[in-house]
Amino acid sequence: MRAILKPSRATQYPPTFLLPSLLAPIQQTSSFSSTTSTLYPRDMNRERGVSTMRRSGLRQPNSVSKTELPKPVLDATKRSKVAVDPDHGLWQFFHSKDKPMNTPEEDAAHGRPWTPEELRGKSWEDLHSLWWVCAKERNRIATEAQERKRVEAGYGDSEGRMRDRMVRLTQRAIKQVLTERYYSWQQAEFLAKDDPEIDLSGNGPVYNPMEFEEEAEFPEEESLQSEVKPEISLETEAKPEQKTSPTA
Repeated sequence: MRAILKPSRATQYPPTFLLPSLLAPIQQTSSFSSTTSTLYPRDMNRERGVSTMRRSGLRQPNSVSKTELPKPVLDATKRSKVAVDPDHGLWQFFHSKDKPMNTPEEDAAHGRPWTPEELRGKSWEDLHSLWWVCAKERNRIATEAQERKRVEAGYGDSEGRMRDRMVRLTQRAIKQVLTERYYSWQQAEFLAKDDPEIDLSGNGPVYNPMEFEEEAEFPEEESLQSEVKPEISLETEAKPEQKTSPTA
């Protein structure tokens, strides 16, 4: 009866398929980060780091000045006035020194652009000056557009774009006139290469006019003029008319 109730020794061991689960886990030998630990040695301090609660800062000291930061002056009477040059170059980015941008009525009060026909008679200095006047005007228009965007004015954008369009049309006409002059100069240089009176070598004067000898070139014309006599000679004198008396 005891032999029946007493378990056998073979039943005290687990089955073979459970042996892998009974083995101890394998520890990871490689570090998680790919960076070598020699570059950043650990000092085994758990409180190391940037923390305001633990009052711990950076490990390496930084070059921070100990000078106190300036405090804002809230009282307007104690503030120092900054001297501004009335002829400063930055004033040219605005149409007026009293306000940062024009009204829509002021932006709309502009004329028409210059045409190429009007600019063809201008000199190089006039075209150069007019170009930079247009460039400064476009800078003013762009400054006012940025200021309207900053303060969210909600007006003046259409007038500003129309004013900028007139300026750009003038600059386009200036480019057209300069391009025409450049092509004319190229054609003149091409023709000057075959002209014997023009020297483009750079040695001496550019224009060397040739002597014009009329007598040597047309000898027959002088002989014809000597043979032909004028119809009215200065030697002949006009005879007065004779008056006849009426017959009785």
